[in-house]
Amino acid sequence: MDDTFEMAEEAPGTRFLLFPQSPFRTADPEPELVEISAPPGTIGPGPSGPRMYAVNPLGKTIPFGAIVPGPSGPGMYLPPWHGEVQEPPAPDEDGHFTHVLPSDPGFEAAHLFAAAHFTLDVWEAYFGHPIPWHFARDYDRLELSLLPSLDNAHIGWGFLETGGTWEHGGEYRAYSLNFDVVAHEIGHAIIYSVAGMPVSDDVPGEYFGFHESAADMVALIASLHFGSVVEELLENTRGNLYTFNQLNRFAELAGSAQIRMAANTRTLQEFVSGWSSEHALSEPLTGAMFDILVDIFHERLLVHDLITPEMEDLSDQLEETPYYSDVMQALFDARYALDPEGFRISLLEARDFLGAYLAEAWSMLDAENLTYAAVEKALLIVDQETTGGAFHSIIEGNFRMRGIGFAQAGPRLAEADEDSHANSVRTRVPGS
Repeated sequence: MDDTFEMAEEAPGTRFLLFPQSPFRTADPEPELVEISAPPGTIGPGPSGPRMYAVNPLGKTIPFGAIVPGPSGPGMYLPPWHGEVQEPPAPDEDGHFTHVLPSDPGFEAAHLFAAAHFTLDVWEAYFGHPIPWHFARDYDRLELSLLPSLDNAHIGWGFLETGGTWEHGGEYRAYSLNFDVVAHEIGHAIIYSVAGMPVSDDVPGEYFGFHESAADMVALIASLHFGSVVEELLENTRGNLYTFNQLNRFAELAGSAQIRMAANTRTLQEFVSGWSSEHALSEPLTGAMFDILVDIFHERLLVHDLITPEMEDLSDQLEETPYYSDVMQALFDARYALDPEGFRISLLEARDFLGAYLAEAWSMLDAENLTYAAVEKALLIVDQETTGGAFHSIIEGNFRMRGIGFAQAGPRLAEADEDSHANSVRTRVPGS
C-alpha cells in the first residue's frame, strides 16, 4: 500500500434511499441515494439478498434470542419467522428500491436492509474479502426483523432485530431508521467473526469494552461514506473535528441527545479498581481511536499543504486546554475557506487509513486474550507493515494518553444486567 488507501473500484449496485443520520434530528430529514454492492436484479422483495433478508412480522411478540419452552425443554427462540408478514417492498423494473420513500409502509424494512448491507459493504472493502457470519454453522443469511415492541436493537444468532423508543415526547422512533444503531450492531457481528466469540468465562473485561468501541468505530467510519455527512461535518466545523459535532455522536435520537461520545477524555486508569458498564469501559479506547483519526487527518492536511506545521503543533499543545476552541477555530476557519475540497479529500484519506488499519488489526486479535494493549500492538504492526511506521507516534501517543499500556481494567464490580453486552442475546449460542 502507498501513502493513501484506495477503495476498490465498485461495479454498479442496487440503489436505496438511506438516512445517513437519525431522521429525528430535524423536522424535514432528507434521505440520501446509496448503492449497495449487490448488482441490480439480485435483491428481491423483502428486501432479500444472498447475505441477508428483511421481514416485518405481523403478530410477533417475542424477541429473537429469548429462552422459550420447547419439545425438548427450554431453548432459544431463533429465526426464521414463519408467521404472516407485512407486504414487503419490491424492486422496480430496473432492480432498484429508490421508489420506496419514507412515507411508504415498506420503507422501514428497506432502510434496515440497506443500512445493514451498506455497512457490511464498507467494511468488507477494508478487509479485502467477504466477512463470514459468525453464525454460519446454522444460517447462510442474516434475518433482519422489525419488532416495534422491543425497546432495543440487537444482533444475535442469525438475526438482527430492531424496535424503537417512546422516550422522546411520546413519539415512536424506530431504531431501524437510525443508521448508527444498525451499523453498530453489524459491527458486533464483524468482531464476532474476525476476533471470535469467547469460549470461557475467563476473557478479560476489556474484551467487552473493546466490542462496544469497535462497534462504534464501525458505525463512525461507515457514516463517513455518506457525502452529506462529510459535507455537513466540514461545513459546521471547518475541519476542527474536536468541536462538538455530529461525527462524535452515537445512536443520536434527538438534536441534543446521544448515548456516548467518541471525543471524550476518559482514561483506563479510571477503571483499574473495576467496572460496571462495558459502554463506559469502551470510552478510553474509542477516545483514543477518535484522536488517532483526527491526528491522521491533520497529517494529511499537512501533506497537502492545507495547514502549517506550526498550526498542527499548536493544536497538539492546546488539545487538553480550555483555550483550544477560541484559538484553533479561527485558524481552521481561515484555512478551510482557502480549499474546502482539499479538506474533504484529507478527511476521506484519514477515514480510509484508519478503516484499513482497524480491519487488519482486528483480524490479529483473539477473544480469549483481548486487551486494549493488544489492540495497540496490532495497530503498530499494521502501521509498520503498511507505511513503515508513518503513524507510530500518533498511535502510541494517543494510547498512552488514555493510560493504555500503563493500566488494565479491573474486575466487573456487579453482575451483568440486561443492558450488558455480555449478558445479552448477542452472545447466546444454541447448544452451548
